[in-house]
Amino acid sequence: MYVIQFLSLWLIPMVIACILLHATYKRVPTYEAFVEGGKEGIQIAFSLIPYLVGMLVAVSVFRASGALDFFISYIKPFIVPLGLPSEVVPLAIIRPISGTASLGIVTDLIATYGPDSFIGRLASTIQGSTETTLYVLTVYFGAVGIRKMGDALKVV
Repeated sequence: MYVIQFLSLWLIPMVIACILLHATYKRVPTYEAFVEGGKEGIQIAFSLIPYLVGMLVAVSVFRASGALDFFISYIKPFIVPLGLPSEVVPLAIIRPISGTASLGIVTDLIATYGPDSFIGRLASTIQGSTETTLYVLTVYFGAVGIRKMGDALKVV
């Protein structure tokens, strides 16, 4: 147990120290490299903002227009016999697109049904074990200017 506590406290500082020592050995100007990396990071963050806003607007329009509710009512007869509650369907649809919107849906579901209910546990599992795939593809491919994403996400 003591070893785990020691590692949890000192592993990251030791990795950073090893990186700095290796950079010093290789005669890399570490502070200048760090500052350049920070500049690049800020430029990338600013270039991502239009794509982030576009995705958030698209998700908001999808929810506010009633298209999400229409889609849920259309597929509800197919989902209920499988034992999946229809309350979780919006989360399953929105999660690949927007992490923030899906977190809002999970918060509403847990507030309504409780964290220990089947719906609360299922929503938490979906939120914790899935990725915002379409969001990541849109934002990062858009930031680097890739227009043809056909091979990045295969639908079979």
